[in-house]
Order: sequence, then C-alpha cells, then structure tokens
Amino acid sequence: MAGSFSAHVRRVTAALFVLQLALLPMMAIASDADPEQDFCVADPNNPTIVNGLVCKNPALVNGTDFKSTVLATPGNTNNPLGSMVTAAAAGQFPGINTLGISMARLDFAKGGLVPPHTHPRATEIIFVVEGSLFVGFVSTDGTLYATTLQKGNVFVFPRGLLHFELNMCDSTATAIAALNSQNPGTQIQAVALFNSGISEVVLEKAFGLGEKAVQKIEYAVEAANKKP
Repeated sequence: MAGSFSAHVRRVTAALFVLQLALLPMMAIASDADPEQDFCVADPNNPTIVNGLVCKNPALVNGTDFKSTVLATPGNTNNPLGSMVTAAAAGQFPGINTLGISMARLDFAKGGLVPPHTHPRATEIIFVVEGSLFVGFVSTDGTLYATTLQKGNVFVFPRGLLHFELNMCDSTATAIAALNSQNPGTQIQAVALFNSGISEVVLEKAFGLGEKAVQKIEYAVEAANKKP
C-alpha cells in the first residue's frame, strides 16, 4: 500500500512539473518582451506597423531621446470628472520603447476622480505627491480593497484589475504612477460598456434596466468623459 501511494505521489509530482513547463511559454509572453538590444528609441515617423514601435536608426540617437518633459506640466482638470491623466508611455516618450516601463501623472481638482478602469497589460504603482486620495481595486472574486493615501504613500494595483482614484482633500492633489509596460492600455469601464456601441438590449438584460434608464446612463457617461 505504501509503495502504491508513493508511486501515486511521484506521478502527481511529475504531472505538475510537466504542467509548469507547459505554462512557461505563456508566462514568458504575459508581459512586454525582453529587449534584444541596449535600446530601441521609437521612430514616430515610421509608418510600419509592428507589435510595438519601430526603432529609430541608432546612428541618429542622442541623449535627448532618453529625456522627456511630458510630465512636467499639470494636466487640465477643467472637465466633468475633475481629473487628468498624462501618460508617458512609448507613444509620448520614445526613449522607453521596448524597455517594458511607462509612467503617468495624475492631477486632481477638489473632488476629482479617475473613474474605474483597467490596464490589461500592466501592474500599476502610484505615489502621492500632494494631497490625499481614496483608492481601491476589485479582485476577480468581487472583493474591494480600498484605503486612503496621504502624501508620500504608495499603493499598487495588480495587473488587469478594476481600480480607481478619488481626491478626498479640500484642495488639488497629484500622484505619479509607474507601470510595467511601455503600452499598458487603459479601458474605462463605463465608457467600454455604455459608449462603445454595445446593443442596448444587452445592457438592459445585463443590468436589469429599462431602455430609458440605459439611454440616460449612455448620455451621462458620454458627458462625463468628454475631453476639455
């Protein structure tokens, strides 16, 4: 009996090992690919479409290609949400192309909100520069993990999970975010659901709402997410 049990354990262990090996290729492509050269400054003028951005001729690269002032200026928060996210991804900062990182600046008016959204290709960590933010994310089992951040605090949003940031203080607030992808992607849930062209019949059934209620939400979401 003992020998039979030991053999069973060995078979299970071997099966788990094989499964891990099978998953390795999937894990390897689950985030930005590793660079194959020291750098690949993006060439925004090259029309070639690739998975990422085409490299600039290294002979034309200089120190300024690795510098950006895109986050130096506060974002315009004069909009219905009272917030502005300024990205420093590969599209705005060519020097980080292929390096698997990006940043963003989050500016908030009093009561400003970055609405619930996801980054399908990146984990995000934020640092509060000024003010106080109420932040949180929802796990795949529907649990909310939320807390209040003060100046100097850091918080992490796991990759792909729904999250938000709300200014809780009586003045403006600013945060800096870092993400482990040169192009993390952003999907605002309200916009994706109510301003993407999804059939109102689908939305009515999914949310248990009537036609007029869905249309009211569609109009409200469109107005709230208009750019200044």
